[in-house]
Amino acid sequence: TPFQFLCSLCRIFKNYQFVLALVFAVEEINKNPVLLHNMTLGLDIYNVEFRAWTMFKNPFIWLFGKYKIPNYSCMRDRRSTAVLTGPSGITSDQIGTLLGLYRFPQFTFGPFDHALSDHNKFPALYQLAPKDTSIATAIVSLLLYFNWNWVGLLTSQDENGSWFLAELKEEMAQNRVCVAYELVVSSQYISHFLRVMAAYNKINNSSASVLIVYSDKDSLIIIVLSLEQMLIKGKVCVMNLQWDFTMKTRYFMLGSLHVPLIFTHHHVDVSGFTDFVKAVNPSKYPEDFFLARLWFLSFNCSDAESDCATWDNCPHDASLDWLPGHIFDMTMSGYSHNIYNAVYAVAQALHEMLLLQTEVHTVGNRKGRVPSPAQLHLFLKNNQFYNAAGDQVIWDEKSKLEPEYDILNIWNFPEGLELAVKVGEFSPYALHGNQLSLSEDLVEWTIGTTGTPHSICSESCGPGFRKSHQEEKATCCFDCTPCPENEIANVTDMEHCVKCPDHQYANTQRNQCLLKAASFLAFGDPLGMALACMALCFSVLTVVVLGVFVKHKDSAIVKANNRTLSYILLISLIFCFLCSLLFLGHPNTVTCILQQITFGVVFTVAVSTVLAKTVTVVLAFKATSPGRRMRWLLVSGAPNFIIPLCTLIQVTLCGLWLGTSPPFIDTDAHSEHGHIIILCNKGSITAFYCVLGYLSSLALASFTVAFLARNLPDTFNEAKFLTFSMLVFCSVWLTFLPVYHSAKGKVMVAVEVFSILVSSAGLLGCIFVPKFYNILLMPNKNSPYRFRDKKHSRRNMHSYDKTQRFD
Repeated sequence: TPFQFLCSLCRIFKNYQFVLALVFAVEEINKNPVLLHNMTLGLDIYNVEFRAWTMFKNPFIWLFGKYKIPNYSCMRDRRSTAVLTGPSGITSDQIGTLLGLYRFPQFTFGPFDHALSDHNKFPALYQLAPKDTSIATAIVSLLLYFNWNWVGLLTSQDENGSWFLAELKEEMAQNRVCVAYELVVSSQYISHFLRVMAAYNKINNSSASVLIVYSDKDSLIIIVLSLEQMLIKGKVCVMNLQWDFTMKTRYFMLGSLHVPLIFTHHHVDVSGFTDFVKAVNPSKYPEDFFLARLWFLSFNCSDAESDCATWDNCPHDASLDWLPGHIFDMTMSGYSHNIYNAVYAVAQALHEMLLLQTEVHTVGNRKGRVPSPAQLHLFLKNNQFYNAAGDQVIWDEKSKLEPEYDILNIWNFPEGLELAVKVGEFSPYALHGNQLSLSEDLVEWTIGTTGTPHSICSESCGPGFRKSHQEEKATCCFDCTPCPENEIANVTDMEHCVKCPDHQYANTQRNQCLLKAASFLAFGDPLGMALACMALCFSVLTVVVLGVFVKHKDSAIVKANNRTLSYILLISLIFCFLCSLLFLGHPNTVTCILQQITFGVVFTVAVSTVLAKTVTVVLAFKATSPGRRMRWLLVSGAPNFIIPLCTLIQVTLCGLWLGTSPPFIDTDAHSEHGHIIILCNKGSITAFYCVLGYLSSLALASFTVAFLARNLPDTFNEAKFLTFSMLVFCSVWLTFLPVYHSAKGKVMVAVEVFSILVSSAGLLGCIFVPKFYNILLMPNKNSPYRFRDKKHSRRNMHSYDKTQRFD
């Protein structure tokens, strides 16, 4: 049928719009009373075959006439002042080499070609298409809009492809979009089946769902048609220009580029062009044999009895707008718009040239003269004007405005529709972030999908995770690693986790920092309450023991163990138990200072008292002769001076501590998760260990003396009790040091309080509990007469009498 035959020629019919655009522009200028007052424009159309040996046939005829003699032409037949070539850059290149010899103005209406911008090689060539200076930014903006960061690249092996590849890869690197694979091909490359298969494997096996194709029109068609045979499915293709989608029937139902997103140069619609195309028919342009051929094929101009097509059999009201949109487009295409601008550029230059000739020559001399084509360059190089549609046309490449882009999507449902729909636009002049506008609901994705395709190498790392890049892979390929302790990632795809401030802590999801609660060893805490109760109970018990000793001060046991030192020791133990309460509750400056100073002083008093009692016992049993020096020391009360002397040394150390680096309030934000521990910093650690070391040396001295006196007669002798008490005391504080340094936060304070209570309770229990037991429960043992009846009562009573006398 005619329509089936027409499908094989649809590309040629679509290119026929170039002819109609040229005719439309010429007729519009000729009707314009402002441009070219007494001169009209005409046109000649020549077909240039793509084959190399016939490419120059028609250009030679046009330049040199029917004789085709180089450098010779009849001036009477030569009236052309400019030539339009395109859309192929290859033909413009070949013809431009010939036209450049004669400085003949050449306009190319195809895509901008970097190879044609060499003014030394092509001094007379002007490119109408704008340079794609922002095409890379536009494409990357589209990728970022859909969150596509893993894409393939397919470019042609020419200067344009190399330029675009460099621009695109730089823009992608700045926006963290990665290249999954890169294919640079040519028409010769595609012709090899094995290499086509290699390209197919790379595209089809890649996890990238997006393929960016950049090429000139001819190379693009060759590449796409070759890859179509491989049936690569499920890919989204982003292309740089519009081309003839009807080259292959049902292409989008089978091929790899089922979802094409096409960037085309934005241009203003030219009013009147559609009406002009509707009015075109063979009777209006009888010399146009191609139009007649198109007409006969399109509208079935034949009768049932004869296969001969005649004009009389065609519908009289037939119009080109009857043809389907994919066969013939009624709106002006981008290439046709370039032709329209070229005609206006020539007319504007001719107009200015004629105005200049009017000023220099007389009207009579100007009449009938056609300007020389070489003269036209002077008026074309810096020519800037607005065409009838309102578009600004600039020839200078450095002054050209950056193009704006329309984004098209091909609708092919129902099958065969193949309708190009504008779904968005890109303007480089808009504010950053607003350059791309897209109607995503208008985009037709692959049949069977309900959402936007994904094209990423690795899934995004959610909050709480950071990106850990994989070795020897692109930056878009990474693993998701949980944030370390007390660090968060509150947005997706964070490179590094952020550490929470000291007053905050990370939640379990590691995506938010929460405010830490203040914490200290309070009286209300179970641990604090237990320690406080222990301190009060032991204090009360010590008071009870003291009261019992005071009440029975004249008993043998109390008198025999130096009741004054016993009173001092019991009172110091009361303060030892009570000083532990300073470690509980909310710390402040006063309590921080009193904690360590009180602890050091009262424990020094207690330990020095134990030392004095031990020395007294030793002196009592060694002073057997009244004339000996030890008897004099015992009688003079020298052991009692041990307490103030030892206490004075400790007070001096504490004074130096307070004068140099006293304790202060501090916070510990790391020991307990979610809490800031408020505690007392000891200030000078050296001073603290000096106080503790001095106290330890006193305890060691007391333990040594008591240990040496442990075998003395034990009627009322407490040397063994003092030995055990100091053994407990030293054991507690030797255990305290490693436990204290391994503890953190409130536990550290609790360890210190517990050590104070246990060591104090050890002194109380080992020294006074046996005496307390004898006084209350065994009163018969608290009488001196009880011991005189024993075999060794004399020796014991001798010891007792001596001790009693020195009490």
